[in-house]
Amino acid sequence: MDFRAGVGYDVHRLAEHRELIVGGVAVPYERGLIGHSDADVLTHAVIDSLLGAMGAGDIGLLFPDTDGRYEGVSSLKLLREVKNIMRANNFTVANIDAVLIAEAPRFAPYARVMEQNIARSLEIAPSLVNVKATTEEGLGFTGDGSGIAAKAVCMLKKNEKDEKTP
Repeated sequence: MDFRAGVGYDVHRLAEHRELIVGGVAVPYERGLIGHSDADVLTHAVIDSLLGAMGAGDIGLLFPDTDGRYEGVSSLKLLREVKNIMRANNFTVANIDAVLIAEAPRFAPYARVMEQNIARSLEIAPSLVNVKATTEEGLGFTGDGSGIAAKAVCMLKKNEKDEKTP
């Protein structure tokens, strides 16, 4: 087996009159994230980590915000499209580890459901996905409540029999 690592990072600004969708979960909060799609910062970071491990660019390249097809789309739907790219190129997920960075709201109560949503979209075992959350002790844009960030790292396995790359 050939193993590939990928790193993803995403950030979105918080605003009123938006639903807060993170990891495919509608998290109760007075503000939501601004973005062309549903602005799911966690799923976007996971997507970028997977694309990076495959050497297949990034979320902006595959799903540009200039393309009306992606306006308001569920990021889990985009993740399922990335799963199809992975399969077409003979990649499977070894594991995904992600962290949400925000002062509020608290994401820990939703982490297991987020893991399940990501795993279901990729058709992998939930045990291969780990989601955690942290604050930045009041520092920076996440600390002052202006936005939410997410980081993700993944490890992919590539079958040696297929040398095709995306």
